[in-house]
Amino acid sequence: MAGEARSQRCSIFVQPCTLIWQRPLRRLCADPLASYLALPARTKRVVQPLKKETARPVTTTLKILVVEPDKSRAHAIIDSLATTGDHHITVLSGHTGLARSVADFNPDIVLVDITNPSRDMIEELTLASSPLERPVAMFVDRSDDSMTKAAIEAGVSAYVVDGLRTDRLKPVMDAAISRFRMFQRLRTELAATKRALEERKIVDRAKGILMRARGLSEDEAYALMRKTAMGQGKKIVDVAQALVTASDLLS
Repeated sequence: MAGEARSQRCSIFVQPCTLIWQRPLRRLCADPLASYLALPARTKRVVQPLKKETARPVTTTLKILVVEPDKSRAHAIIDSLATTGDHHITVLSGHTGLARSVADFNPDIVLVDITNPSRDMIEELTLASSPLERPVAMFVDRSDDSMTKAAIEAGVSAYVVDGLRTDRLKPVMDAAISRFRMFQRLRTELAATKRALEERKIVDRAKGILMRARGLSEDEAYALMRKTAMGQGKKIVDVAQALVTASDLLS
């Protein structure tokens, strides 16, 4: 019975480039290893209500995907992560098929440990882990300027040389999540700024068309577009875009 419970709740495989360990969220496994890794789920914790979203602890309950070919190091990583929260952890023994695993598992963060990296391997792992959609922390035993540049330019949130050490896993993971959130806000703000500039160009062009066609001043042209937008329940930029499109068709 214990064997059946373990096979249902925990799965350990040793084939290369496949799932080698997966810990279910908030469930205990029958074997001792998985049971002690799941202990945080049984520990009662009092969480004070937080007023600000920025005050939340970085490391909460997370879905973590770990790429680690060495089984003993993988268990050490799992042991270290278990002390930081009741996480749902999936470990892959290789990077082949990483993109599919990321799409299926949809992790909150990806941790990649590479013993002998190359520039091509780093680029492949970076693209497969989708660093613009989630934080990615990459641990390498050695590096050079080109590999570091490739990882940073691809959007890796944390690039740590000298390998993965379990005692610094949590601070590196927290830093990667914080850095990802910061750059995500910057990307959002940049996209909003670009969109506003494009809309401004369209409105300015529409004002010029009205000024030439009807002999209006700039303020009068804008007031006319605003009145039209309010009357039709549309945004000014939508009215301006329709005017620009009609002008292009008639020119």
